[in-house]
Amino acid sequence: MPFARVNGNMLFYREVGDGPLALFVHGFPLDHTLWLDQLKGLAHVRRCVAVDLRGFGKSDPTVDPSLTMEMLADDVAGVIQALGADRADLVSLSMGGYVALALYELRPSLVRSLTLIGTRASADSPEATRARDALADRLLDQGRNAVASELVTGMLGRSPSRRAQARLRSMIEGTRYETLIAALQGMKERQDRTSLLSRIDVPTLVVGGEDDTIVSVDEIRGIVQQVPGARIAIVPDAGHLAPIEQPDQVNQALIELLEGRKVVWWR
Repeated sequence: MPFARVNGNMLFYREVGDGPLALFVHGFPLDHTLWLDQLKGLAHVRRCVAVDLRGFGKSDPTVDPSLTMEMLADDVAGVIQALGADRADLVSLSMGGYVALALYELRPSLVRSLTLIGTRASADSPEATRARDALADRLLDQGRNAVASELVTGMLGRSPSRRAQARLRSMIEGTRYETLIAALQGMKERQDRTSLLSRIDVPTLVVGGEDDTIVSVDEIRGIVQQVPGARIAIVPDAGHLAPIEQPDQVNQALIELLEGRKVVWWR
């Protein structure tokens, strides 16, 4: 199986296709299998690589008490270099978007284009911080399986397919408790990178689910308004996880970005 040794950790990745590198960065509490439909749908235009972040999926377990966004961004930079590339089209979702923005701030030369799906640039509000602490307590008290039902309801749209529910449950129930707690801590501690948005000067796509109750369509539009030249795709019949809920529409938007076409969906 393919692993990259980065910063003392073995990070798993799945690779398909040829051409310039496109690197897919998953969110919380997910793994590289979030992107299976994108790997299949984009292999004809890019060398597509989906990585398991430190502690997630098949990557090495983590002993870090906090998985900071800067730490994970440094890992992503190491993966790009381990794959022999000098830069990548970065595709990210939710927590992966926090990581992508941290990478762009720290190592902008590594980013050829940027896709942000269901994410935000701001730091956690006090209310969001309390919600993360409460989720950490529920995970430890009730277990992943019990919390998975709550997350399936919160992360998917109003009428999710069995396929999307099954994929999400597999990812949640396969993630180590230590990783879940460390990632929640890292997201709580993350910096506000709103001021970075106006300085992004690579082709950028911002994607939101029409039914996303975690990151609203208004927040998605707010990011687009701050990133020069950014394009937007609002995906109907999708919640927070548009890549598995409506993969064809997400793939279409990504191909349009990667091929430089101008067709986008404003809603």
